[in-house]
Order: sequence, then C-alpha cells, then structure tokens
Amino acid sequence: MKKCQRCSKPASLHITEIQSGEVQELHLCESCAQGYLSSADTAEPEGDVESLAAQLADATDDESYDALDQIVCPNCGISFREFRSQGRLGCPHDYVAFEEELTPLLENIHGETQHCGKFPKRAPDASRRQYELIKLRNELRSAVEEEDYEAAAKLRDDIQNLETELGHPADELE
Repeated sequence: MKKCQRCSKPASLHITEIQSGEVQELHLCESCAQGYLSSADTAEPEGDVESLAAQLADATDDESYDALDQIVCPNCGISFREFRSQGRLGCPHDYVAFEEELTPLLENIHGETQHCGKFPKRAPDASRRQYELIKLRNELRSAVEEEDYEAAAKLRDDIQNLETELGHPADELE
C-alpha cells in the first residue's frame, strides 16, 4: 500500500499524468486529496502536480540530508543517503543499520516488512507439511519469547499433530 506524499497516511488517490513525455505519479490520502482536488478546480492540474513536486522537494531541507549522511553501516560504510541515491544496499547488515528508515520504505513498496516465502505449487504434500512445521516452530519460538503461553500451547499441540502426520516422533517441549 502506497503512502501519501504529503503526510504518512495510506494513499487513497493515485494520479498519473504524462507531461512533456515524462510520467508523474502522485499518491495522496483522502484529506490531502480533497485539498488537491479543491485547488485543481481553481488551477491547471499540470501546474498543481509540478508545484506539489516542488513543495515536496523544498520540504526535504539540508538538515534531513545531513542526518541521512550520519546514518552509516558499520560493516560496509554505505550511508543511507547513498543507498537512496543508488537504490542498492551495500551488505546484509544494512537492514539492521537502517532499520528505522527502511521499515516505512519497505511497507510503502511491498505492503509488508516480512517475507512470507513461497514453495513450488507442484511440491509434494509432505514438503508442504514440512514447510508448515517449520513455520509453526518459528511462531512457537516467537510466542514463547513474547510470553504468550496460551498461543504457545496451541502451537505446540499443532506441531505435535503435524509431526504425527509426518511420521516424526513428537519432540518433548519443556
């Protein structure tokens, strides 16, 4: 889900305009869209998108750029500003170093921050159950860490049932 370019709310209006052979996209939440549409009644739409782009560019002042230069991965030395300009991270440790800045960016692009994974559609039933077992064990580990013992007990039972179906001996969880 895209976020509004004026604020951080989810965008509900998506405008794509082609001007002078250039594609311009605009994503706005409901309240910002009402302001945009009311100003579009009084001005030309082309000027509106360009003025909004100029306003957004002005909003990113030098202080914010300096702050982006200060955030550097201790492993590879890439700054967050370099990442934004290149579009590529320098190493796997950047996800930790830039976590605060990457999280909203990933949510905006992918709608989620955690990869849920895929497996072949033609995978045998046993492989699918094995995948489910791994997923349940990870959820169990998280539930125990969060001290959600009711959920952990249910997950433990689900794991034991699945292991029985797969023919694995049930592991004793203490």
